[in-house]
Amino acid sequence: MNIDLNKKLPAYLTEKGNIVTTILFTAGFALLFLNLYTPFGVSTWFEVSKPTLLFYSSGVILAGVLVVAISRILMYHHVKRGKSLLIWHYLIWVAAEIIAMALFFTLFEIVILYDQRPFPELLVRSVQVTSLTLLLPYTFLWLWFAWREGKKTLSGIMEQPETASRHPMIHLRDEKGVLRLSLKHDNLLYMQASDNYVTVFYQAQDKLTRFMLRNTLRALEEEFKEEAIIRCHRSWLVNIEKVKLIRREKDGLLLELDSTPPSSVPVSRTYMHDVLAAFGHVE
Repeated sequence: MNIDLNKKLPAYLTEKGNIVTTILFTAGFALLFLNLYTPFGVSTWFEVSKPTLLFYSSGVILAGVLVVAISRILMYHHVKRGKSLLIWHYLIWVAAEIIAMALFFTLFEIVILYDQRPFPELLVRSVQVTSLTLLLPYTFLWLWFAWREGKKTLSGIMEQPETASRHPMIHLRDEKGVLRLSLKHDNLLYMQASDNYVTVFYQAQDKLTRFMLRNTLRALEEEFKEEAIIRCHRSWLVNIEKVKLIRREKDGLLLELDSTPPSSVPVSRTYMHDVLAAFGHVE
């Protein structure tokens, strides 16, 4: 099975609740894995009693989980600011977590447990143990999150009335959840991000009108993922039902909208596949 590494990372991997689940599940798995199954003969590394080994290894795991917690908090805030993560970005992020934990594990052995083996040997062994400790729960959780998200989407489709393909009104709320603007779906053209604000462009009779909303583009993308509103650029969301022409430019695609006066939004290479797929054409 070929995986497109340039595809956007599934949003469920960076949701707050799933990040907390990842941290707690990884901590529990690591404690059981290192203390019960003793991979690579962990119990023979140090001449200490089992209770002491349990105490030491639990301390290492808790410190390692702190590395994961800090890493995942940084990931959450990175995405919350509207910055996208591709799959290959995520894989590099996980590799960095493994290296960081392995380095800590190695220094712990040298400084605290006075292990006399060469640093490269300790680091290689630590990378092996840490890779299993993180990759096994990460893989399981990714599959579980994907299954749960698919089940949720399917349930939503089954519960929707057959005659309703989308909501007639778009309700725009700020970052605190306060309703700031409601407009007809057909009047919404696009949204453009700027720092912590999003400018909403919509058609008001024969005039192109804008409204500034304090929120992130990612939050709005998640809220309207069931609507005909998709991400076409790091800084733009577009109502695809208002697109009348797709034109190829040197730096990507340009969407011309059915508006008065005429308006257009860019499509970056990162989102080109998703935009074309929305119109039934995949390159």
